[in-house]
Parts: sequence; structure tokens; C-alpha cells
Amino acid sequence: MKVLLIGGTGTISTAITKQLAETEHEVYLLNRGSRNGDLPANIKFIRADINNEAEAAEKLKDMNFDCVCEFIGFVTEQVERDYRLFKDKTKQYIYISSASAYHKPVRDYRITEATTLANPYWEYSRNKIASEEFLFKMYRENGFPVTIVRPSHTYCERSVPMGVHGNNGSWQVLKRMLEGKPVIVHGDGTSLWTITYNEDFAKGFIGLIGNPHAIGEAFQITSDESVTWNQIYQAVADALGVEFKPYYVASDFLAAVSDYDFIGGLIGDKSNSVVFDNSKLKKAVPGFVATIRAEQGIRKTVDYVLNHPEEQIEDPEFDTWCDKVIEKLEEVKKVF
Repeated sequence: MKVLLIGGTGTISTAITKQLAETEHEVYLLNRGSRNGDLPANIKFIRADINNEAEAAEKLKDMNFDCVCEFIGFVTEQVERDYRLFKDKTKQYIYISSASAYHKPVRDYRITEATTLANPYWEYSRNKIASEEFLFKMYRENGFPVTIVRPSHTYCERSVPMGVHGNNGSWQVLKRMLEGKPVIVHGDGTSLWTITYNEDFAKGFIGLIGNPHAIGEAFQITSDESVTWNQIYQAVADALGVEFKPYYVASDFLAAVSDYDFIGGLIGDKSNSVVFDNSKLKKAVPGFVATIRAEQGIRKTVDYVLNHPEEQIEDPEFDTWCDKVIEKLEEVKKVF
């Protein structure tokens, strides 16, 4: 099959690109070409900015695909553009949405594809919901062959999974651990969360490509393992060979005393206990199973970051903010 990936070099899509390259599929990437250097030699590239519709249409004018996969569509206008570009050019269109779109606050910690979509805390999630609604409308009214995929917290070797971090990623949290400093953990660290290594996610995703049971349907793809945030941070500390020194702070307090997007990222997502039911995916893709446990994936990504200085992006502003939050809360404790 001819498969087109829009983007194809991000946290989620890189693993899909590499695994697809090992199959019989003819794989194309449409992107601006800035991060294609480490990809397999048999990948075919279409260099274009998908947000420039006229440019993309010109590059695609003589091409048709069995499947188009959209990884960088975040607002409705982008999927509307994709509909115009691909409505007569593909047998399947897979859109990456988000599990953060599921109802917040959580009504039931057990999450299935039938769980209501509603998130008043995070615009990112509401935009994903609106994009889904448009695509399903095109499916119902015009037969557009859409498949929706909702990942939760998916990570790779370059991104250590953390709940509270700054704008430059997770390295500053690791640095605090290495320096023996306490690290801020939202809530009391006991809420349940699911992290999925991108190589596992890719197996489920590829099973939906060209799958007739996937047309007109939504699927979540996650690990079946649920862990607490304490377990996640402890696994990071263990991989670093240091003591885990948590400092617990309520999520709403963190949102109130920072400019970081903790209203969306925590209250609208990571502070909620969720357990994902992947039964629907496993019925459509028999044999799918996520095999990389949380502590295994965390060790892989910590080892990678420690051995690649270019991934160690410091964030002194976040570090100072952490120290200030801890200092002020300790002062309040002394009042009582």
C-alpha cells in the first residue's frame, strides 16, 4: 500500500515511520524536510509545508494513496484543509487526536472510546474534539474514510515522562534529582496514569492502516499498564541512581502560581486517574500488546538523555520557580 505521513518525525510518528519502512508498504513523508536525516533510506519524501495549501496541492496533484496519516493537525482549519486536499486521493485518512479530549473532570476512571468528549480546562483538547466532529461529519455525509486515533501520554527515547516541568522539557527535573534537590509532584503522587512507549504505540497504529474495521471508528492506543506518578518519578530516580525526594503540591495551586499551562496539562489531563481499556483496538488488531513496561521505557529514555548532551536543555527559570514554590510553602507551614 501507498502510505503518506504528514509530519512523520515527531515523538509518536517517528516510530511509525521506521516500523512502516520495514514492511512492504510504500512510505511517503510530507514535511519541510528539516528532520529527515536519520530516517530509513527507502522512505520517499515530498518536501512541502502542509499549511501552505496551494504548495501542497501542487506537490500532490498527480498522487493517490491508500492511507494518509495526519500527525500535525491541531485545529479544525487544518483538518478542513486536509479534507479538501485528500477527499479524492485516499482510501483512508487517520487523524491523531488526543485522549485528553475525554471528559474532565473524570466521571469514571475506566476510559473507553465511548467515554464522552469534553474538556473545559484545555483549549488544545477542545480543538481536537472539534476536529474529530468535523471529520466524522464528513464521514457521515460524504463517505470520507476517516479513522480517529487517541493517544495518551506517549513518549520516546528523547522525552522522559514527567508531570510537572518547564517549557524546555524534562531535563531540569532530572538535573534537580542529580543535584539532590526535591522535585515537585502534583497532588500526592498516587493518581493513576498510563505512559506508552512510541514503539508500542506504532504497532497498534500500523495495524489500523488499511484495516476495513477502522473506517468511521475511533481507537485509543495505550499500554495496559497503569502506574502512579510516584512510581514514574521513582523509576526516573532509580535510572539516575539517586534518591527520589518528592515535594507534593496540589495541581490547582501549581496552576494558580505559574504561567505554565498547568490548568490544561494537569487539571485537564495528568492529575486525573485514568485506566484505558484497549479492547476495541485488540479486536480490530488481533495480537496487539504493549510490551515495554514503564520502568523499562523510562530507563531507556534516561540512558539516552544522559548520553546525548544535546537533549540536556537547561531551564533555570523553571528551576528558580520550583525553589520559590517550595520555599513559600515551607514558610506557610511554619505559621501553623
